[in-house]
Amino acid sequence: MTAKLNKLKDWRYVVDAEGIAWATFDRQNESMNTLGKRPFEELGQIVEEAENAANLGEILGLVFISGKHNNWVAGADIREFEQMKTDSEVRNFLEPAITLLNQIENLRVPVVAAIHGYCLGGGLEFALACHYRIATRADGTRLGFPEVKLGIIPGLHGTLRSIHTAGPMGAMTTMLTGRMLRSNVAKSIGLVDQLVSTEHNLRWAARKAVLSGRKSKPLSLVKKLMLLKPARKLLANQMRKQTAAKVREDHYPAPFRLIDMFEKYGDSKKRMRTEETNVFAPLMASETSRNLRRVFKLSELLKAEAGDKRFKPARVHVVGAGLMGGDIAAWCVVSGMEASLQDLDPQQIEKARQRAKKLFKKRLRKKQAVDAAMARLIADPDGKHIPRADVIIEAIVEVLEVKQKVLSSIEKSMKPGAVLATNTSSLKIEDIAKGLKNPVELIGLHFFNPVAKMPLVEVIHGKDSDIETVNKGAAFVARIKKSPLKVASAPGFLVNRVLAPYMMVAIARHQDGMKAEVLDQAALDFGMPMGPIELSDVVGLDIITNVGKILEISPPDGGDLDRLVSSGKLGKKTGQGFYKWRDGKPVKEEFDPDDHDLDQLGRELLRTLIDESRKVVREKIVKNADLADAGVIFGTGFAPFRGGPIHYDRSLKKKTADEKKNDMGASE
Repeated sequence: MTAKLNKLKDWRYVVDAEGIAWATFDRQNESMNTLGKRPFEELGQIVEEAENAANLGEILGLVFISGKHNNWVAGADIREFEQMKTDSEVRNFLEPAITLLNQIENLRVPVVAAIHGYCLGGGLEFALACHYRIATRADGTRLGFPEVKLGIIPGLHGTLRSIHTAGPMGAMTTMLTGRMLRSNVAKSIGLVDQLVSTEHNLRWAARKAVLSGRKSKPLSLVKKLMLLKPARKLLANQMRKQTAAKVREDHYPAPFRLIDMFEKYGDSKKRMRTEETNVFAPLMASETSRNLRRVFKLSELLKAEAGDKRFKPARVHVVGAGLMGGDIAAWCVVSGMEASLQDLDPQQIEKARQRAKKLFKKRLRKKQAVDAAMARLIADPDGKHIPRADVIIEAIVEVLEVKQKVLSSIEKSMKPGAVLATNTSSLKIEDIAKGLKNPVELIGLHFFNPVAKMPLVEVIHGKDSDIETVNKGAAFVARIKKSPLKVASAPGFLVNRVLAPYMMVAIARHQDGMKAEVLDQAALDFGMPMGPIELSDVVGLDIITNVGKILEISPPDGGDLDRLVSSGKLGKKTGQGFYKWRDGKPVKEEFDPDDHDLDQLGRELLRTLIDESRKVVREKIVKNADLADAGVIFGTGFAPFRGGPIHYDRSLKKKTADEKKNDMGASE
């Protein structure tokens, strides 16, 4: 072994007594293994050494394994993406990396990827360049291509290798959805060749694979037939239709470019190699990808808000078994906790438990796991479990006096060090805490509906809130796999503060005669997941009215909103609001989009939300603009490909300034 390999920082390379080379990836000073410039350079040195040793008959095989406890290779180092601004810079980055993976694939001795933990993106592309892949059955072992979520596709010949390893259906579905697959699912479609129980079995299994000269099985005849042109065209049309039902091509072009490439060149390895780079490079350099990479960084920023990681709650008690309270308790159980559920009405608790069971079946699947989850969701109408709980969440009606009374009774029973929280959507924490013995220890935990889908939870603190309790609240949110955002106590906090004016503006336009369908389509065209009128119905018109009063932005009495609420037409939950609702969906009338400037209307509607986002930062309700953008994206679904409302506004202003500058230059 050359002396140079003794000085590696991110890798370790040894050859054992049996002649098996072991390359251990353990990126220095990082919790995750990601592929960046230095890891690639050092990997190149290892591959060169292994290639020479293989040619001389000095090694029998090469095994790639991780020195981290929870990841093999979690992808490319996204921080280095920002250095690539142009198509040519992207190509210059790709070329040596592709050459290196091809070199691994062409080694004359068996090359084994021994996978435990995350194997994602560039990591999975790396694994596919190996001849044989072994993965652990551990729950934390996940494989996938999340590239479409960053506005790109696999770029290290991962499209080619995955299609010709797993077949078109398995590979394309994995790439188009961006989902992380459990190792058993990855094996079932052919991305993994062998499973072992735990990481302790990996080395032994890898050793046997090398000594036996194992390689992945070739594609079956059926999968080969699916690569022929008639089958590819049929598959591509189905994929295009399914993808278009979820995202728009002008907003998210990456999956559509991937489908086009597969349809045209899926049976030609040579053309796929060339076209993958031709597709990847402009996508990587695009504004959409830059913005989606920004969203990824914002999600990491929220993780940093997690606070006191020493706080590891195991039991939660929820007071109020309505839709929100019951779903919060159920989600805590899905996350591995024990949850007790209290309500004055035992039937309400049972309804919540039955609703939870549907969630458990969907998420946990196996009967044993579902039964165990139901056992952890405890009906507790009298609140007997309050003294055992690490976190107590009040989730009752949004009436100040009622909340104050309930929280005061809870405080007397809770154990020292437990977190007391209210799931208020708009009331100030200082007002709710009046009458408590320790008012500074009350925090807000504002969940969003539906709890199972919405990733954000606002952790609300007052001017004098106990910082330790706030940090514990954030740690609890992270513990249940949600993103915590610390928000100062103010009417509406962040999400409702920016959403309510946006919905009220749309409601006012509707009252002035504009069709609800037109307003909603304009927002959808902008990139919102749902239009403001439909969203109002989903949230509940009574809740919208209440928030509007707190923020002092309610339309005049006697208007459409007031009339609907007074008549009990509260939206989706009553089957009638601005829309009639049938089978959980709004009944919408068709209209001719050519009769309206939907692009302009969408920008006008969202201007209200953008302006409120800026005000929230100025008023220090959140710490900075990045956190405001993160909260609005993950709390409202603001078009991710635009990078957040404040970032989008800055980009617009910069673009306008650049255009003026160019115009002035041209006139001179």
